[in-house]
Amino acid sequence: MKKGLLFLGLLALALVGRSQALLHRAAVDARLDSVRWAINLPQEFTGEGVIIGITDWGFDYTHPVFYDTNMVHYRVLRAWDQFKTSGPAPAGYDYGTEYVGAEALLNARCDTSNVYDYAYHGTHCAGIAGGAGAGTVYRGVAVDAEFLFVSVSLTDQQVIDAWRWMYDVSQQEGKRLVISMSWGLYYLDNMDGTGPLAEEMQRLNDLGVVFVTSAGNNGDENDHLMNTFTQQDTIRTVFTFPSSSIGSRITMMNSANQPFSFSLFAMDNSYNILAETPFYATSGESLVNSQLVVGTDTIRYWFEAEASNEYNQRPMVQLRVARNSGHRLGLAVAANGGEFHAWNMALIETDYGNWGGSFVRPGQHLDWLQGDALYGISTPANIDCSIAVAAHAPRFTAPSGNVVGGDIASFSSSGPGFHDVNKPDISAPGKSIVSAISSYTNTYTGSYTKTVEFNGRAYKFASLSGTSMAGPFVAGVAALLLQVNPYLSAAQVKDILLQTAYNDQFTEQAGPLRFGSGKVNAYHAIQQALTTVGIDDYVINKESLFTVFPNPASNQCFVTANTESSESFCQLIDLTGRVVLQTLLTPGVNTLNLNGLAPGCYVMKITDNKIVVTKKLVINH
Repeated sequence: MKKGLLFLGLLALALVGRSQALLHRAAVDARLDSVRWAINLPQEFTGEGVIIGITDWGFDYTHPVFYDTNMVHYRVLRAWDQFKTSGPAPAGYDYGTEYVGAEALLNARCDTSNVYDYAYHGTHCAGIAGGAGAGTVYRGVAVDAEFLFVSVSLTDQQVIDAWRWMYDVSQQEGKRLVISMSWGLYYLDNMDGTGPLAEEMQRLNDLGVVFVTSAGNNGDENDHLMNTFTQQDTIRTVFTFPSSSIGSRITMMNSANQPFSFSLFAMDNSYNILAETPFYATSGESLVNSQLVVGTDTIRYWFEAEASNEYNQRPMVQLRVARNSGHRLGLAVAANGGEFHAWNMALIETDYGNWGGSFVRPGQHLDWLQGDALYGISTPANIDCSIAVAAHAPRFTAPSGNVVGGDIASFSSSGPGFHDVNKPDISAPGKSIVSAISSYTNTYTGSYTKTVEFNGRAYKFASLSGTSMAGPFVAGVAALLLQVNPYLSAAQVKDILLQTAYNDQFTEQAGPLRFGSGKVNAYHAIQQALTTVGIDDYVINKESLFTVFPNPASNQCFVTANTESSESFCQLIDLTGRVVLQTLLTPGVNTLNLNGLAPGCYVMKITDNKIVVTKKLVINH
């Protein structure tokens, strides 16, 4: 076979392989296909040199998606199972079990049973952020990124510990860090985005950590209540118990320094009030455990109240009401002023419930209040510096030839946020997303899309929907940006993602309360990152400041300068020490003309005002 025909044959095989990878509909929707094809880019970016930290549950450490695309190099660096008591704990902590390195992780196999039993969610989310596909079309976004996993116990301090541990490991490894969180609660921190988690997230964000969070799945539930008090008044509403719960957990807050009081009342099926608790004032008792007796029914309730929260000076209440079988229940709130908010969320034994029940206005009480689906972004997505990700259906061409998808997922939680900050920030594909499932789970009951064999074990893939799937997709894109330009601050990563998001008829129809700035556009985000001047403090691995593509090269190559310097000096030196080419590099992509240079091996020396980097370049005309 002639050399030219052999090249065309190999190219055809490469194109077939790549086209198969593009069958992942989310990749096309988010313009990730253009990144994989490296269209007008110096190279394909895959997240190499960046760490993605996943806080979740249900990690299968052995799943082949956590190897590279050749299923050879293992990419999970460490895991911290905060539930497992056998130890050893990470240095500086006195709980949980840490696994360091491939051997320890593969021997452990998976995280331990916890509040979600042997779960699967963490494996699925990690596979979206950076799973290498294990030979299937279901590749994640940043297929060469490395991972840190934390099976996290959701208290303020343990979440903060997880973040700090990940940051410390990333510093030891000398790599940038993206933390992805596909969970949210309405009682951690405060619903206006303030509190200890917010303070720690901002501190780490200032140190360069990018936080990406799922926006929540309560967009189709009227679980939020709002009223503006302008004078002494009392409002009433009916609340329904969230499905699959043992009761309701109602979070309430008013404007700063605006006290309020509340009571519970029981009704018959015609919404006639039969019994009511006393009105409890936020300035009164801080802890109450009591019950409301109606006939033969006993309705148990307990609450914690704050007259003035230390982070925002708001009066706040966390009210829990056990489910009863015989009567409808309502909430009454009285205040002299302030913008009052309440959220009706699931109460479950593990205290991790994050799905809502409705606030209802019965027809015979038109002066009572009806709930809505607004202000639905919970902690940690409601924190200003986080990147809160909504979910939409990926848009693609169906076998029929019709273009389908693109609309917001009905479940995707709605904004706005507080402090004049719009939430969610951006949207990503989050409906029917196929990714890896833990092979050790005993809780997954759905069907499987694909099964692969690896090391004598069957590993499976399944389709899930939720903002839990959209969040890690954006986390993967953030990892690509940090590979492209490791100088970027965390704030710059967020700004680039939001500025390059694209809008269409669906985003225009639903608006920013559902889509944020629009749909994530990985291709345009990378193009902007290439030309954005970052901050030297965030660069840990100086070698990643300059990338060369292709290598070997023919008539030209591209040198990407990810540097804050306005100019860098580049020299090409042959093996005799003779300088055969020299030029100035500007930030972004630079083209080097190699015509006239003899085939062979050269040393590329790049000097800026801070460092000197040398790379090998092979020219093969």
